[in-house]
Amino acid sequence: MTQSPLLLRRLLRAKDRMDGAPHEEWPIGRLAEVSAVSVAYFAREFKKAFGLPPHRYLLTRRIERATALLRDTDLPITDIAFQTGWTSLGTFGRIFRDISGASPGELRLRERALPQAGEHIPECVARNAQRPDLTIAVLEKRRMKADGKL
Repeated sequence: MTQSPLLLRRLLRAKDRMDGAPHEEWPIGRLAEVSAVSVAYFAREFKKAFGLPPHRYLLTRRIERATALLRDTDLPITDIAFQTGWTSLGTFGRIFRDISGASPGELRLRERALPQAGEHIPECVARNAQRPDLTIAVLEKRRMKADGKL
C-alpha cells in the first residue's frame, strides 16, 4: 500500500524544515506538528517514505554540513560543531568518527591533502555520493565494530 500524496506533502514539509535548519532542535513532536499528524504516525510514515527515521535523517544532514564546513572553511572545529546543531563537542566528535570513520580534524587534513579533482562535479551530485550511510543506528554500528562484524 502506497502513501497518499497529501501525506507525502506533509512529510516533505517536515523534511524541508529539517533541511533548511539542521542546526535547530527537531524533536519528533515538533516535526509531527509541522506535518499536522500524530507523533507515532509521523515517525512510522516518515521512515516508510524516506527509508530512515527522522532522527537519523537529521543526523545525516548535520554530518554532511559539518563535512562541507571542515573541507571548505578554516572555522575551528568547535564552531563547526555548534553551527551544525551539536551542543557538545565530545558528542560531535564521537558521532562524527562513528559515521565517517575519521575524527573531524583527520577528515579536514585528508580532504585538504587530496587534489581538487571533483571541481567540475555539481555539488548536489558530490554531496549525494558522500552522504553518510545511516541505515544502521550509530550505536548498533559501534556494537558491531566491537564484535568484529563490521
